[in-house]
Amino acid sequence: MTDPNQFGKLFIVATPIGNPQDITLRAIETLKTVDAVICEERKDGSRLLKQLEITGKPLIELNEHNEGDMIQQVLIDLMNGKNMALISDCGTPVFSDPGKQLLKLMSEMRIQVVPVPGASSLMAALSLCPFDMENFTFLGFLPPKTEQRSAVLQKYKLSDNPIILMDTPYRLAKLLDEVSKIFGRQQQIFLALDLTLPSEATYLGTVQDVAAQVQARKAEFILILDRPQRRRF
Repeated sequence: MTDPNQFGKLFIVATPIGNPQDITLRAIETLKTVDAVICEERKDGSRLLKQLEITGKPLIELNEHNEGDMIQQVLIDLMNGKNMALISDCGTPVFSDPGKQLLKLMSEMRIQVVPVPGASSLMAALSLCPFDMENFTFLGFLPPKTEQRSAVLQKYKLSDNPIILMDTPYRLAKLLDEVSKIFGRQQQIFLALDLTLPSEATYLGTVQDVAAQVQARKAEFILILDRPQRRRF
C-alpha cells in the first residue's frame, strides 16, 4: 500500500501529569478507538488504560532503549491502515520523551500526525509563574555531567528573558546549587513541584531562600529563573 490516503493516523495523546482526572474526553475517545497504543513503558500504559476502563487494547512499548528497532514495525502498521496513539508515562509525548525518530519518519512518509492536547507541566507552571513570561528561553533538561551543565548555564548568565529548566527529581538540589553559583544567590526563581498531585508545592523567592526551604526534597519540577540581569550577588 503506497497511497497516503489509505495510511492510518498517528495520534499524539497527552495524558495526566499527576492527577488522573486531568485527561480530556477527546483523549479517552481516541484511546478507545485506535487499533493500538504506543507507550513508553508497558506497566504505565497498562495502568492508564485500566484506569480508563479500556480493555483488550494492544500495547507497543517504545522507549529510548528500543526506539530504533520498533519504529519500523510501527511504520508498517500505519502504512497498512492502522490508527495508533502515542502516549508517554505522563504529559505530552515527544516533548521530553522518546518518539522524535518516529515523528520524523511520519513526516517523511506523509503519514498524518494528529495532536490530542492536554495536561502539560510546562503550561501549568507558566500559568502560576508571576514573572513576565511574554518571552522566555526554554532550556529543558540539562546534560547530566557537571561540566556540561555549567557550560550551558554560563551561556545564559546575561539572558534578556526568563529561563525555564527541568531535570530529574534527584537532581533538584544540585540544580538549585548550580543556579546559585552561576546566577548568584539572590537570583529570583519560581519553583513548581509535583504539579496536580497532593504533594504539589510552589516556591517564589531568591534561589538561596528557596533552596533552604526545599532542602533535599526529591520531586518532579519546573524551575523558572527571572531575567538574570536582575540578579544581585
